[in-house]
Amino acid sequence: MLQPAVRLNFSGRRLRYHAALFDLTFANATAYLAARPEAPPGPWHVNVLGGGVSNTVLLAENGYDRLVLKQSLAKLRVQEDWFADRTRIHRECAAMRRLARHLPAGAVPPIVFEDRPNCIFAMRASGPGARDWKSRLLAGEFSTDTAVRAARILAAQIRSSWQSPECEVEFGDQRSFDELRIDPYYRFTAGAHPGLAHYFRRLMTESAQRRVSLVHGDFSPKNLLVDGSRLTVIDFEVIHYGDPSFDSAFLLNHLLLKAVHMPDRAEAIANLARHFWSALSTDLPAGMDWFERATTAHLGCLHLARVDGKSPAEYLTATGRERARRLAILLIQEPPAHVLDAFKRITS
Repeated sequence: MLQPAVRLNFSGRRLRYHAALFDLTFANATAYLAARPEAPPGPWHVNVLGGGVSNTVLLAENGYDRLVLKQSLAKLRVQEDWFADRTRIHRECAAMRRLARHLPAGAVPPIVFEDRPNCIFAMRASGPGARDWKSRLLAGEFSTDTAVRAARILAAQIRSSWQSPECEVEFGDQRSFDELRIDPYYRFTAGAHPGLAHYFRRLMTESAQRRVSLVHGDFSPKNLLVDGSRLTVIDFEVIHYGDPSFDSAFLLNHLLLKAVHMPDRAEAIANLARHFWSALSTDLPAGMDWFERATTAHLGCLHLARVDGKSPAEYLTATGRERARRLAILLIQEPPAHVLDAFKRITS
């Protein structure tokens, strides 16, 4: 059960309690910040940040400070019914605080305050020149330095939590990961492809048995903000202790999708994948001989999920979706010996 939520009375700037959560919106964000003693003083100018389906995300600026306000949603903004526990945002804050001590400097945004009763938190925003890596990729910017920095962040996350009893206790609950990834990506897609369902079942079973490190769960180019030489990772809402090969496959799948979407740039995107995989592979803990095989298994199923799952890649054309579907089925039924061989099936 959610604890009773604090409802803000903006006219008197007093708090009163209601059973329902206060719903953060563009219209009330300025008054909300004015009522928070932890927030810097205004006046604030607020804009809606897009790119997500599972949260309300707003950018607030007061001329010298930039904050991102985030509130988790119970029902996600997609065509299919998709629900999730809103208290996942508390684990996100806990993970950000922990990982800020272990990841490269600037890789995790500082948290300004956490409003636990209302499932809201505020964090420092990146500079105004920051852009997510997804936008840069779709614009034809293919920086191998960004790919390497992404690999080092992921490797540091794995190393810092590797076989950690403390992390398993704090982040071992995989409910949000199941609600936001396994069910909409794997179970739903398996239902759309009954002939492939046994591949998905086997993958889910094997992956669930690997509980070895923290897993971001949404390690995607849209959640990697590039600001000069700094790379910042955001959206830790499905973080958990589990199978880190999900993260490596998630990132590589987004590169694979971009290569399918832009076949004339497939070689350049494959080169990004090579740099990412090389940097990641050389920086992992010992005893991870299974990691590449597991990454390859996730890659095929994730690729199909972004075509026929609950959250299809919005930029794929009808032709691109069909190409991605054929590639995904081939990767699932005939998995390549090495991760990078998946890109050769596009570029060859």
